[in-house]
Amino acid sequence: QVQLVESGGGLVQAGGSLRLSCAASGRTFSSYAMGWFRQAPGKEREFVAIINWSGSITRYADSVKGRFTISRDNAKNTVYLQMNSLKPEDTAVYFCAAGAVANTNVDTLYPYWGQGTQVTVSS
Repeated sequence: QVQLVESGGGLVQAGGSLRLSCAASGRTFSSYAMGWFRQAPGKEREFVAIINWSGSITRYADSVKGRFTISRDNAKNTVYLQMNSLKPEDTAVYFCAAGAVANTNVDTLYPYWGQGTQVTVSS
């Protein structure tokens, strides 16, 4: 069992940056692949970025590639999402998720989810 708590969301102007954190409980954090997903009002949840258990493999949605960076610190049981050059279309609730299936952007394959953190980008 893994419990996840996101933090770091907020209101930022277009072009600005935010860093989201996701703190995990449990001693098996380092064995899980981690993902960031987001959901904007009236839209379905979508994949943002994923990272494998060691941090050696990452994948990004085309919409955030080159602007967002996912990383993890297994010693701190934490995964991060550095978001730069933010755009109004990045406005959403951001969720982190943990799962045993490696390198998948399919949200239904992640059994553990945080409560989400709101990111709002003003134009």
